[in-house]
Amino acid sequence: MKAWILEKQARVEEKPLTLQEVPTPQPAAGEIRLKVHASGVCRTDIHVTEGDLPLRKSPLILGHQVAGVVDEVGEGVTGFKTGDRAGVTWLNYSCGNCKFCRSGRENLCPQARFTGWTEDGGHAEYMKVSQDFAFHTGENLSLMETAPLMCPGITGYRALKLTGAKRGDRLGLYGFGPAASYVIQIAKYVGIETYVVTRSEKNQNWAAGLEADWVGGYEDRIPGKFDAAILFPPAGNLVEIALSQLDSGGKLVLGAVYMTPIEIKDYNHLWMEHSIQSLANITRDDGREFLELASKMGIKTEMEIFPFDKLPEALILAKEGKVKGTAVIRVAF
Repeated sequence: MKAWILEKQARVEEKPLTLQEVPTPQPAAGEIRLKVHASGVCRTDIHVTEGDLPLRKSPLILGHQVAGVVDEVGEGVTGFKTGDRAGVTWLNYSCGNCKFCRSGRENLCPQARFTGWTEDGGHAEYMKVSQDFAFHTGENLSLMETAPLMCPGITGYRALKLTGAKRGDRLGLYGFGPAASYVIQIAKYVGIETYVVTRSEKNQNWAAGLEADWVGGYEDRIPGKFDAAILFPPAGNLVEIALSQLDSGGKLVLGAVYMTPIEIKDYNHLWMEHSIQSLANITRDDGREFLELASKMGIKTEMEIFPFDKLPEALILAKEGKVKGTAVIRVAF
């Protein structure tokens, strides 16, 4: 099969991924194999490619927003059959036995493995995964539309859950990209007011099109304190700004997997029981809950489709913020 391979980390502008012919994976007991139709490009792909995250496997196939069709099943597989539509996300394995797994926090499992980082991902014609870590995706959305749900969709949903925001609350969203676009749709569906703070005029227009209650830049005066907030950009200098705009008892969730240095110069911005919580990975329950909700509410996906041979260019455009929504690689037709 053809697959995009990363062997040595470098800036995406140097195009370190190479398209190679590699053996097609064969599913072991309990595994399924997907014929990949769509594979989304994530900021985490860029972080791994460029070395912000260490290279855990080499050679490596990136890609953890995967949608496809099951074309082969291993011995003992009962959850899927050939022809089923399925999706794969970031969490690829958890042990099931540690204190985190036993308490519903498998995202913190010290033995966890991750698609497109410690395990080969979906920027390839085929991939295999344990049946226990694949998702049935239903028929309401096309496979191209489904791929972005598998990371920014589920991650945004978890970030919203972590804030503890409830109906009638005011939620601040700092930075606006694919994950935030799903948060705003879910928040509106459950009755949470949404306020978007972003520098990009393009993203301000995107948020306004999704009917945010208020949209502005960092220099604009917000219309009131937020009960909770999510910071999406990996920019540590924005943490104190977000804290300063929280109401008493408010929580700030950091949605990035990588963050530049954080400095809080004025304790008053953290006082009054403000709290900060990072988001680390997702759980399978997050995935199941989100996909069910997305189907029920008819969630909208924003994406730009690239042919399989243009993945390196898609990574560059995603890094530069020049992609409309999520860059999705069309692998099969």
